[in-house]
Amino acid sequence: MKREENPIIEFRDFGFQYFSQAEPTLYDINLKIYPGEKILIVGPSGSGKSTIGHCINGLIPNSYRGEITGTLFINGKDTKGSSIFDRSEQVGTVLQDSDGQFVGLTAGEDIAFALENDRVPTDRMREIVEKTAKIVKIDQHLKASPFELSGGQKQRVSFAGVMVDDVDILLFDEPLANLDPATGKTAIALIDDVWKEYHKTVVIIEHRLEDVLYRDVDRVVVVNDGRIVADMSPDELMATDILPGLGIREPLYVTAMKYAGVKVTPEMKAGRIDTLDITDAKEPLLAWYSQDVAPAPANDRPTMLEARNVTFGYTSRRTTLEDISFTVREGEMVSIVGTNGAGKTTLAKLICGFEKIDQGALYYKGEDMADRTIKERSRKIGYVMQNPNQMICKPMIYDEVALGLRYAGVDEDTIREKVEHALKICGLYPFRNWPLSALSFGQKKRVTIASILVMDVELLILDEPTAGQDYRHYTEIMEFLKSLNDRGITIIIITHDMHLMLEYTTRAIVLSGKRKLGDTTPVEVLTDKELTEKADLKVTSLYELALKLGADDPTAFADHFIRYETERGRAV
Repeated sequence: MKREENPIIEFRDFGFQYFSQAEPTLYDINLKIYPGEKILIVGPSGSGKSTIGHCINGLIPNSYRGEITGTLFINGKDTKGSSIFDRSEQVGTVLQDSDGQFVGLTAGEDIAFALENDRVPTDRMREIVEKTAKIVKIDQHLKASPFELSGGQKQRVSFAGVMVDDVDILLFDEPLANLDPATGKTAIALIDDVWKEYHKTVVIIEHRLEDVLYRDVDRVVVVNDGRIVADMSPDELMATDILPGLGIREPLYVTAMKYAGVKVTPEMKAGRIDTLDITDAKEPLLAWYSQDVAPAPANDRPTMLEARNVTFGYTSRRTTLEDISFTVREGEMVSIVGTNGAGKTTLAKLICGFEKIDQGALYYKGEDMADRTIKERSRKIGYVMQNPNQMICKPMIYDEVALGLRYAGVDEDTIREKVEHALKICGLYPFRNWPLSALSFGQKKRVTIASILVMDVELLILDEPTAGQDYRHYTEIMEFLKSLNDRGITIIIITHDMHLMLEYTTRAIVLSGKRKLGDTTPVEVLTDKELTEKADLKVTSLYELALKLGADDPTAFADHFIRYETERGRAV
């Protein structure tokens, strides 16, 4: 469709190469974004999508130096020579990590920061802050420290902080990365409400495509290897195979239709589950649903870990977990899910002995762990933190993986044998003599897992193993963990990723409000509206597709998808 107005953002034959890199990150970018549009930019890790965002908000070339070719216009003006301050008057950026954006001691002070720099009178400043805080629904927390707020509340403070300047363009860099599913859904709804009511131009950079498409998007710009490979409406994009061809996850309901042999067309409006017209897809989908698929094998092995009525609080006045009971069998792959602050990571710390339970008991293979030290537990239980950089101590890969064995006084010949074995399992053996600084984030995560495996652990607990990963790296990490599970290692995964829970784990323990709300199959969790609402999760789009179909059992439909995908994966 031809636009009559001038673009508010325009890249013309634009390229960029960081001074520290041998090859350009962006090539021949030609992109027009018009006033009032909402644009989603997606692409694999390293594709250049974040670099495009840095060009729009002025971090390139003002903070990240490099060589620019071509031209970038904002509001019709060439941006060459413009400072970050100049750009901040036009573009407001909400970062993935809200903590890195805070400058005030309270939420109100943080929102007011830009106004203080502009020397706005105090009375007027207070009026603007209160008005903006109401828009993003954070007005009840203006006196709170930003660091006391939940992930979703922190993001609202950051959002308000860029809105007070009344900028024309709002740029969101992976706004969903650290949010639980329900909070992420609320964040997308909030962005959409502001976009529609205040007619802002919105650019969202995010790899969780289905979650962003919960609300309207004008266009999806797909970036790969520094080039734009697609620029089309969500409905048009779902009718292509561009996303899976680049290793980007399609919405699950689109994948289900393609599994059923449905030819997805733009007329079906598959860009959003709410707008999807399944008239032509109903018959093949129901036929696919009726096919026999092998059931998941039952696990009747002995119990490895048991929690009995566990209660814990960081202070005597306030509990974090109350009366938590569950069991994990040997060889299981279990997810722990729930709202931010539900106590998921705290539970992992209790299992590892980093914190002591107040009431109840934890048993490992039938033995009470109350008197076991952290060191004793670490011989059988390994814990991998979300950020590998928080675990890495040594500059070289081999030394990092060998560290625990050396502390245990193991001889060097045995260390070499164990380290090389662990590195081979983790696919890192060719890099054994490399510095850790040369590895990607995903490879560093593998190093931290290798450093745990080398200790011959039987139970592996991972906190958000796929956070911030695109679908290709997500799949790489999860298939690797599945291979470890196939070798007999029991795995517990703390995650906000409902797709991970659905596709890879056999059970989900649901925490919310200090208590356990559920302990059942992931499919049953994500097709239970009451449970998902209580735990700040969200029902899977497979459930919503089943409702549109009029399937007799929406839970069974979603389960069929998972079992079909598992069987298909084995065949491939």
